Amino acid sequence: MNLIGKIAQTAAALWILNVWFNRFNKDTGYRGGNATNMKEEFEEYGLSEPTMYAVGAAKVSLAGLMLVGHGVPRVTRPASIGLAMFMLGAIGMHIKVGDPVKRYLPALSVFSLATISAVLNGNDRRPAHH
Repeated sequence: MNLIGKIAQTAAALWILNVWFNRFNKDTGYRGGNATNMKEEFEEYGLSEPTMYAVGAAKVSLAGLMLVGHGVPRVTRPASIGLAMFMLGAIGMHIKVGDPVKRYLPALSVFSLATISAVLNGNDRRPAHH
């Protein structure tokens, strides 16, 4: 189970980093409403540009902590729970604007990975190097 937790932890973190750094200004086909980039997507949700940057900073920070968690296991569960909560918010925003499920499958996937990471990595309090 530990390996599955670590894979979920890594996959969720890398997915978020990819979205915020590589796909920020791209039309992915998964954007909310009629948005073609991140800024337009937040506008579709009725959220401001500063909110977009705050959410992005939080998600990127949590993803970074999830990666740090490979060496400092105690940060993994809180970071994973935090990211899962943000992904619930993302799913809610997609629902708010009437998106079909296909549009929020990535958010649902990252939510699932972060939740698996939180559940399976939560009991390992030992340092990575024994």
